[in-house]
Amino acid sequence: MSSSIVGADTGEVRAKVLVPLPRRREAIAADGPRPMVDIVIPVHNEERGLRASVLRLHAYLTQQFPFSARITIADNASTDSTPAVAAELAEELPDVRVLRLNEKGRGRALAAAWLTSDARVVSYMDVDLSTDLSALLPLVAPVISGHSQVSIGSRLVTGARVTRGPKREVISRVYNILLRLVLRVRFKDAQCGFKALRADVARSLLPDVVNRNWFFDTELLVRAERAGLRIHELPVDWLDDPDSRVDIVATAIEDLRGVWRLATGRPADAPLWLSTQLVRFAAVGAASTLAYAVLFWALREVLPAAASNVIALAATAVANTAANRRLTFGIRGRERLLGDHAGGLLAFAAALVFTNGAIVAMGLFAPGASRVAEIAVLTAANAIATGVRFLVLRTVLFHMRAA
Repeated sequence: MSSSIVGADTGEVRAKVLVPLPRRREAIAADGPRPMVDIVIPVHNEERGLRASVLRLHAYLTQQFPFSARITIADNASTDSTPAVAAELAEELPDVRVLRLNEKGRGRALAAAWLTSDARVVSYMDVDLSTDLSALLPLVAPVISGHSQVSIGSRLVTGARVTRGPKREVISRVYNILLRLVLRVRFKDAQCGFKALRADVARSLLPDVVNRNWFFDTELLVRAERAGLRIHELPVDWLDDPDSRVDIVATAIEDLRGVWRLATGRPADAPLWLSTQLVRFAAVGAASTLAYAVLFWALREVLPAAASNVIALAATAVANTAANRRLTFGIRGRERLLGDHAGGLLAFAAALVFTNGAIVAMGLFAPGASRVAEIAVLTAANAIATGVRFLVLRTVLFHMRAA
C-alpha cells in the first residue's frame, strides 16, 4: 500500500492508491497488474451506508464477477466521517482506493476518478446500490468486447423493473422526454446512476464536459452521441433509495440550464438579440398562460381536469405559435408555415406532458385540492413548459433570424 497525491482537472485530489491484487485465479485481468474494470462510487456525507454498500459490492466482485476489478470511493468534500470510513475500507480490503476532493460535485468526483484510473474500463454506481448488482457484468461486457464504447443502465426501456415513488417517476420521464424533444437524443434514460465506458473514451470526452455536478451524466452522453459513439442501453432492476437527499428543485434548475446550453451553444450570458427574443417570448407566454387559465377555469365547471387541460392547451397552442413566429422570431409569410406549426405541436406535446404530470401528482398527493390550487399548480407547470416551448421553437425554427 502507498499514499500519493494525484492531480486532476478539478484541482488537487488526495488519493490513497492500492495496487490491485488478484483475488481469484480465474479472474480475467487487463495487461499487467492493472484491473480490467474500475468501479467508482461517488459519495458526499454517506457515513451511514458506505461501509455496508462497499462490503456488499466487494463480496460480489470477489465471488461472482469474472474480471479483475477495483473499487474507487470518490469522496467529494464530505463534512461527516465519510473520509474515515472510506480509509478504513481501503485498509481492510484489497483492490480499494480512495480519492478525496476538496470541492463538492458528483460529476467532479467521477471525472477525477476516471482521469486517474489505469483500468481499461471505467464505470460508476450510486452508493445506495439501487441497481441490482447482477446487472454489472451485462453493463461492462459490451464495452470490454468492443460492441459499444459507452454502456448505461436504463429504467425507461422495455425489460426494466423499477420501484420508486410517483413524483420521481414523473420527473424522470418528463426530463428524458425533454431531452429527446430539444436535444434530439436517442438514449432513453440520462440520469440512471449506473454507467460504464472505455477509459480512453472517457479521457477524450471529459475535457469538453462543462458541468461537474448532476447534469454531468446528461452532458457526457449527449457529447458521446454527438461524437458518433455507440451507446448500449441496458434495462435494469432499480430500487429507489427513500433516503435520497438530492435537492430536486435545484437539480431541475441546473438541468434546464444545461439543456439550454447544449441546445443553443450559448452560456447563460446570452447576447442582446437573444435576450430580446426571451422578453418577447415571455410576453407572448404570459398572455397565452392567462388565456389558458381562463379557459381551464370555464371548462372545469363541466369537465374533468384532464379534459379541461387538453382543450385549453390545444385552443391556445396554435395562437401561441403564430404569435411567437411573428413577434418573437421575426418570421413572416407563408413559407415553411406548416413546419413551424409542426414545431408548435411538439411544444404543445411537451406542455401536455408537464401539465398532465402535475394533474396526476395532485391526484396522488392532494386529491381534495381546490379549484384555485389546481389553477396555481397547472400555471406553474405551464411556466416550466413555456421554457421548453422556447427551446423547441428555436430548435425547429432553424431558419429564424434575430429579431
